[in-house]
Amino acid sequence: MTNREMARGYFAQADYRLQQVERAVQDGQWAIAVRQAQECVEQALKAALRLVGIEPPCWHDVGEILRRARSRFPNWFQAEVEKLADISRERGRHRELSFYGDEEAGTPPNEIYREPEARRALEDARVTCHLCRRLIYPEEGATDERR
Repeated sequence: MTNREMARGYFAQADYRLQQVERAVQDGQWAIAVRQAQECVEQALKAALRLVGIEPPCWHDVGEILRRARSRFPNWFQAEVEKLADISRERGRHRELSFYGDEEAGTPPNEIYREPEARRALEDARVTCHLCRRLIYPEEGATDERR
């Protein structure tokens, strides 16, 4: 299997998760939206790394790997690496909290997250998927008509 095929397989999972984030926001499931957005961002960025021949690490925030690999990407994507690395870090910060809540305080996830955070998470996932789609599917051009 080629790097492109692996990247596209990873990206298909990210794209599906993006749909789940959109649905969770529509349904008012704020914590689920935040969690799925993190998984979406992680999978999309790992697809980008696969595309350029980098085996993604087993941890969730791959922002620093993106930064170190910046020169492997096309110039237009290099210009977006800082933004994507910041998104990866921010979404990663919410991974466990959005799933388990604050166990020390006894606060479940659905009491921690509200609509504004879920919408920020959705926007981060959309931006990440848009840029990674453009990288992984260059034959589609710069537009993303589905989003």
